Amino acid sequence: MIYINGSPADMARIARARPVRGIESICLSRMMRGAGAYYYASIGELHFELALRRTTVARAERLRLAGLNFESFRGSYCNKRYWIRTANGGFELRRGVSPAAAVRDIYSNGREYGTECATAMQIVYCGALLDLVTDSAFDTHFGGMRLMNWHDIPTPLKETGSLHRVKDYLPGDRRYFSNPEVNLNAPEWQGENVIDMGDGTYYGHGIGRRRADKIIATLNSARRASARRSAYLIPTAGRPDYSRLYSMFGSALRPAPR
Repeated sequence: MIYINGSPADMARIARARPVRGIESICLSRMMRGAGAYYYASIGELHFELALRRTTVARAERLRLAGLNFESFRGSYCNKRYWIRTANGGFELRRGVSPAAAVRDIYSNGREYGTECATAMQIVYCGALLDLVTDSAFDTHFGGMRLMNWHDIPTPLKETGSLHRVKDYLPGDRRYFSNPEVNLNAPEWQGENVIDMGDGTYYGHGIGRRRADKIIATLNSARRASARRSAYLIPTAGRPDYSRLYSMFGSALRPAPR
């Protein structure tokens, strides 16, 4: 159920505030009919979360097609015009470079980048937020950003690094497939960070967009010879703090698409 300012949501009012279609409609339906309770201070805050979930799914698909290469941290690389490769294989924004321009470059020139799946998740969320807010607001909050798995997460998105039990799984959630008996010669397949795409598929960098059974089969093919335990989808999800992001960026939103 959805609550706006402490009261059950009026679906007619939600529809009047702004059209809800596609991924946003799927999210809204699951929230209303699911087991969880969702609280918002205003209808604007609800629409912000719905929009960010929509752009998260869209950016995941764009990153899938961007040519970004899969590499371990040892082999990672980036466009030196925008980023500095750190000693541990992460990416650090160059001084004087616009964070918004640097994130967009990853999508425009994906073949100039190589990294692993956790960093790709951060790139998805950064791109998703950038689709909703002005460049100046993004640059203000993402100055000095670093990208590297869940140890260097841009502060506005730090909550995406933690997985928690949730009542309902929604499009735009970060999920994780674990491979507990991975072949030690292929440690990059110990698991896969993915984005829930809302249609029964998941996007993971290096594995593509697939249904859960196909991802599990791929991970199982990289188990050690004596393995008995299958890979599996952990029943948790990682999410941005949508309420905090709305308080940070709510006054700097781009016009909503019609």
